[in-house]
Amino acid sequence: MKGRILVVDDDRDLCEVLEARLARRGYEVTWCTGAEEALERVGSETLDVVVTDLQMNHMNGLELCARIVANRPDVPVVVITAFGSMETAIAAIRAGAYDFLAKPLQTDTLDVALSRAVQHRALREELRRLRSLVEHSDSELLIGESACMRSLHELIAKVSASDAPVVVSGETGSGKELVARAIHAASRRASGPFVAVNCAAIPPTLLESELFGHVRGAFTDARHDREGLCLQADGGTLLLDEIADLPLELQPKLLRMLVVGAVRPVGSDRELPFDARVIAATHRDLRTEVEEGRFREDLFFRLEVLSVEVPPLRARGRDVLLLAQRCVERAAHSEGRRVLGLTPAAAERLFAYSWPGNVRELENAIEHAVALTSYEKIVVDDLPARIRDYRSSDVLVASQDPSELVTLEEVERRYLLRVLESVGGNKTLAARILGLDRRTLYRKLERWSAPREPGVA
Repeated sequence: MKGRILVVDDDRDLCEVLEARLARRGYEVTWCTGAEEALERVGSETLDVVVTDLQMNHMNGLELCARIVANRPDVPVVVITAFGSMETAIAAIRAGAYDFLAKPLQTDTLDVALSRAVQHRALREELRRLRSLVEHSDSELLIGESACMRSLHELIAKVSASDAPVVVSGETGSGKELVARAIHAASRRASGPFVAVNCAAIPPTLLESELFGHVRGAFTDARHDREGLCLQADGGTLLLDEIADLPLELQPKLLRMLVVGAVRPVGSDRELPFDARVIAATHRDLRTEVEEGRFREDLFFRLEVLSVEVPPLRARGRDVLLLAQRCVERAAHSEGRRVLGLTPAAAERLFAYSWPGNVRELENAIEHAVALTSYEKIVVDDLPARIRDYRSSDVLVASQDPSELVTLEEVERRYLLRVLESVGGNKTLAARILGLDRRTLYRKLERWSAPREPGVA
């Protein structure tokens, strides 16, 4: 069943015609010939949409619409009339109507309007449920109800029971550090420190000293001994973020630390014991890095005893809305503003977007919207232009409109993203389907990883 519809019109014949037509389209339809009876049904029955005529005796469609909106704002109202005009349409929208249609009604047009209204109501209910779920959740942005997130949580629980090194992989902004923190929090080392090091953010000339420490006089500015970040993680967990950016000359030293459980500070002639669980995170394919000579194979095998892949946001379905609600609450609290959530229309835009920047991009978009909105709920116009104007990545090349045609590279990009989305972000499977090797797939993804201009899928 596509939805439960109540038709209200004082013309009994029209009610019966609409009932027959819509029933053939898969709707469950009931009808009545008076507004008062309609209000009683709206108050006592479960309905997805009310379709009402504008001109009726005793109470017209606009009054009925306004009373339904006031008492059951979750039930969208579609107003129909034989006297279609701009003034009437504006009056219907002001009364709270979801849509306005002019007679004679085309069944296809009505079907489209009802389908959108049913989806609108379902989305409102979903937003209400997600808001309640977020209010009762004590987790951060590692929340989700999708199948891939349930699998991720199960894997985190298993990995946390071990003390072996882990490689956490996933696209930039997908939440790899959150996964690493979750592994630490569920492990036997939870009471110890969690130390995160971004190997790409520290200049190579300083990275060795930052990681392993140094002794006084080891180099010009070494005026005293310094404990490295590896030793600061003693008894806890060391996260080596962007491990693929670790310089080749430092990789043997890291390998020795993992093998013998000891660290040699820069300039020292002795090793210090090292006891921390190591988690390495990367947005690159380490196997490809090994094949191309940028990462040592022996270090790779030492690190990837266990592996966890974080799914991209586009593969997580309605988790986008759950995360968006959490982001709204955090941003509103930070800004000191009363913003409670999203309108269904804004939620639809978030759900349709492809999120090349993943959770990090979602956080940015919500912070942008919370800062700009003038309402208690974020509307479409509050969202960044790239999300407002986004078009689906469907591969459509049969258009007769030259303005809708795209380059061959854009067709390739859209198809690749569609395949990747369909396999839940599994790059190995996507490469197999596309007939590419992993290196080629990763190169293409990295080339297309930058945010697109507004209006480009």
